[in-house]
Amino acid sequence: MTRHASLRPLLRDRTAPKQPAFIELFFDLVYVFALTQLTHLLVNDLTLKGGFEALVLLLALWWVWILTAWMTDQFDPQHASVQWYVVLVMFGVFLMAIQVPEGFHGNGSFFAATFALINFGRFLFVVRAARKTPVLNHVLRARFWSLISTLLWIPGAFVDGWARGILWLGALTVDYVAAALRWPTPSRLGHERGAALEITATHIAERYRQVFIIALGEIVLAMGMTFTDTSSYGFTPRRTVALVLAFASAALMWRLYIYQAGNQLGPAINAARDPHRLSQWSAYAHMTMVAGTLLAAVGFTLAMDRPAAHTPAPWIAGIIGGPALFLLGRVGFEYVIFGRVTVPRLIAILVLAALSPVAVHLPPEVPLAFTTLVLAALAAEDTARGRRNPPNQAMPPA
Repeated sequence: MTRHASLRPLLRDRTAPKQPAFIELFFDLVYVFALTQLTHLLVNDLTLKGGFEALVLLLALWWVWILTAWMTDQFDPQHASVQWYVVLVMFGVFLMAIQVPEGFHGNGSFFAATFALINFGRFLFVVRAARKTPVLNHVLRARFWSLISTLLWIPGAFVDGWARGILWLGALTVDYVAAALRWPTPSRLGHERGAALEITATHIAERYRQVFIIALGEIVLAMGMTFTDTSSYGFTPRRTVALVLAFASAALMWRLYIYQAGNQLGPAINAARDPHRLSQWSAYAHMTMVAGTLLAAVGFTLAMDRPAAHTPAPWIAGIIGGPALFLLGRVGFEYVIFGRVTVPRLIAILVLAALSPVAVHLPPEVPLAFTTLVLAALAAEDTARGRRNPPNQAMPPA
């Protein structure tokens, strides 16, 4: 047996079980901590600057998650080498998450270096484990653009505030746009044409569902920790109402996600002319939904933790803007799966936007109740439409 042949077992056997492995569920645990860190960052600084910083950090953390999910789709997660690789990435994400509160005010070089090392480690692993395969060609092109983005990460680590955010956002934009364009390179590697790498539809769909459930769990975690905080306002009717409404909103967001579209991602990937591209756009739609869910967790937490006669304008971004951003991502996700958009979701986004100017004059529980009512109306409309019409079949757009 040649040395190359001995490495081939690291690649995933497409006839093997397609469900995520335990190591992937273990990996997701560190994102529970990372999302909690982002929530606390926004609760303490829900301003334009704080929101911008949280967005940049979320984009960096999401980039690592999506590429790790892709790696475990291409390589066998039951193999010891793959498992240890995932554990090392997990530790890197853990170190990044620790730095979230001071990501723009402390030692930025630590966060940037960890992000760069994770990317470099992925490159070294693939060079070792998938030489002379399409996977290596794919990662080599990605590495070319990763090196370019690093040129923005490094100087960003040595400045503070907005300057750091702009440089890091520029670096992440390079990564995201290059991925959307399939990492074109001026080298002999060229531009990937036609179908990319083979995708295990069931596995990728389940990974997306799992990370969204983690984001929804952040609402439950944030609300539970806030409600039981002995230093806060204690057990009061207003806080209890906010708790019930927030939990109901989380349940409705789960329902709106999973009903039809969430269950059809796997079949849509199988039916797509280009499964890799559909998976890629699904990642962007899920990132938007996750961002909206985190923003909602912040708004719901503030509404319960700090009762007020009027709702401060920044809180509106969380209480109303968070669910609206989730719905926007859900609209994009629906288009990816079915090639169309349902009008009620667009109307719901406009209704929530129209409520925002009025909400600043109302107690926080009122806009929270209205947001919950809008989500409930959408869920009811989905159910009614499902009873009138046969189940939708995945029909991704060309």
